[in-house]
Amino acid sequence: MREVDVVGVRVEMPSNQPIVLLREVTGERYLPIWIGAVEASAIAFAQQGVVPPRPLTHDLLKTVLDETGNALTEVQITEVQDGIFFATLVFDSGVTISARPSDSIALALRTGSRIVCSEEVLEEAGIAAPAEQEDEVEKFREFLDHVSPEDFEQG
Repeated sequence: MREVDVVGVRVEMPSNQPIVLLREVTGERYLPIWIGAVEASAIAFAQQGVVPPRPLTHDLLKTVLDETGNALTEVQITEVQDGIFFATLVFDSGVTISARPSDSIALALRTGSRIVCSEEVLEEAGIAAPAEQEDEVEKFREFLDHVSPEDFEQG
């Protein structure tokens, strides 16, 4: 398993489909995962430190974990089959639960949990971005600095 960071979310054009972009902590690969609009908003909220007036589903789940003493220690992105990604929530008790990567990432950002990805997923779906491609990555980061969660709301 390789540790990854969340670069951010954006809307892919022309499909108007949100993606979350992950990056290897010690490597040059990026992993784009197509996600739903609600999950994109939840991830963007967590990254920007936005606290909604009422808890969203991921905030509620974090509160349940905190109040019951079930710490989330790690999110694992374990496999990709026919373009569909799979993840596992790993708790300090040793319990593991299968989950969608988008929900898992949103929860990991709220709990400060580590996110890791299997080498097989990175080999199959990862995109290498060597130093000469960093300009594109920087443009993406600049976009992320100006995007708001409302950009993912469906109208």
